[in-house]
Amino acid sequence: MIEVIKILKWLLPILSLALLLSCQKNNEDQLAGHGYIFDPTPFALEFPTGFPYMMIPADNQLTEEGISLGRKLFHDPILSADNTQSCASCHMQDFSFADPNSFSTGIDGLEGSRNAMALINVGWLSHLNWDGSAKSLEEQAFEPVVNPVEMHNSWPQAVMSLKNDSTYQRMFYEAFGILDFDSTHVVKAIAQFERTLISSNSKWDRYLRGEVSLTQAESRGFEIFFTEKGDCFHCHTTILFTDNDFHNNGLDAIFADSGLFKVTNDPNDLGRFRTPTLRNAEFTSPYMHDGRFQTLEEVIDFYSEGLQYSETIDPLMKNVGEGGVRLTEEEKFYLLTFLKTLSDTSFIQNSAYAPAD
Repeated sequence: MIEVIKILKWLLPILSLALLLSCQKNNEDQLAGHGYIFDPTPFALEFPTGFPYMMIPADNQLTEEGISLGRKLFHDPILSADNTQSCASCHMQDFSFADPNSFSTGIDGLEGSRNAMALINVGWLSHLNWDGSAKSLEEQAFEPVVNPVEMHNSWPQAVMSLKNDSTYQRMFYEAFGILDFDSTHVVKAIAQFERTLISSNSKWDRYLRGEVSLTQAESRGFEIFFTEKGDCFHCHTTILFTDNDFHNNGLDAIFADSGLFKVTNDPNDLGRFRTPTLRNAEFTSPYMHDGRFQTLEEVIDFYSEGLQYSETIDPLMKNVGEGGVRLTEEEKFYLLTFLKTLSDTSFIQNSAYAPAD
């Protein structure tokens, strides 16, 4: 009897370990989703010539699997409460991932109050939305799903819809190694895809690379843009054509939308909005936070003679007393011609950004 007890004491730890390993293996088999494999392929994002380094979150490094998942989620209406609206419903590739309507309409037929911003080179931005309310692409992607004017869903319901889809089960496991995913994984995947939305092949880019020359009219427009004559370059600066900062650009004397003030509650921020990029501006009509201008000609006219004074107007709007920079019709034409050199048709036609087959 004593010998049996000794043997049992010796065997019990081994049996316990074997049982534990068996449970772990069964768990792994279950989590592996009957053959799903987690072996993500790192994606090396190529930065175009002259572009700065893109800061990518350490906890959301790009992978081919994550980008593929994000691309599918971006174009899939599954995230909305009634399965009718996707991210791409308001950010359309033909319009450089902007909305051709002044205000986007949500699933309940309600209109928003701001124009959907174009998603161009957004991986380099430190503020998202017109009022800078999101500080990262991940943070920004959380909001539309639960916004009552947009997708009007709840995150638990949206995630449940994804979990009930076998394709998404596989894709989330391949991207993140988890079947019990949540909203955090959803927005990470969307953000990975959005960081690949890079536009860098406009005529202006090709000119900088020495591949083409500017016409005389384009060169004149370039001079107007980058000098005090047009005074565009202060806000639409760097190769991104945005300073990623906030300005009251003289749109209104009285504000229907308080802009950055809604985020900071600082009276000095009344009427200040984030500077949009001018890349692909030819494709992103209408313009301004409320889509009030339908054409680039209207925008140029506004900066030429339409500025309105308010207490928080940006000091850069130094010609407000004269209504603007007072361009001649010829100068307006040259400036418009230059702005069109920022158009990148390869961006709006890139099949890697379209819905996957």
